Amino acid sequence: MVSARDDYVRHCAELLAPAGSVRVRRMFGGHGLYVDELFIALIIAEQLYLKADASTRGRFEAAGCRPFVYEASGGGRVSVSYFSAPDDAMESPMLMQPWARLALEAALRARAAKPRARTRAPNSAAKATAAKPRRAPAKARAGNG
Repeated sequence: MVSARDDYVRHCAELLAPAGSVRVRRMFGGHGLYVDELFIALIIAEQLYLKADASTRGRFEAAGCRPFVYEASGGGRVSVSYFSAPDDAMESPMLMQPWARLALEAALRARAAKPRARTRAPNSAAKATAAKPRRAPAKARAGNG
């Protein structure tokens, strides 16, 4: 039997589908939604939240969207860069498309801003050993003449 929660998750994935390939993953007691491998949305307590940043926050606020806020373990409230989707955008993929695009753009900017993980260079002793072929001991070489 499919739950109402599963139906809502499926509905949100369908709304975001025109933006790209959608993947849903359980996380944070809810679900994370990825479009083309970019994390752009959360579903918490049957509410879709879209990724925002300094460039898009004003658009979400102007549309009456609410920020995703949670209670921190040490007390206090924490707000992250996700805003509820506009009510009318929840009606169809066509109405969701401009909001999904904003979330994708914010995710792309966030990915570009992250420092790339540095790969550790092999230590020079291991590098020198690997680079040199092994030679036969001097006694063995002397007998080849």
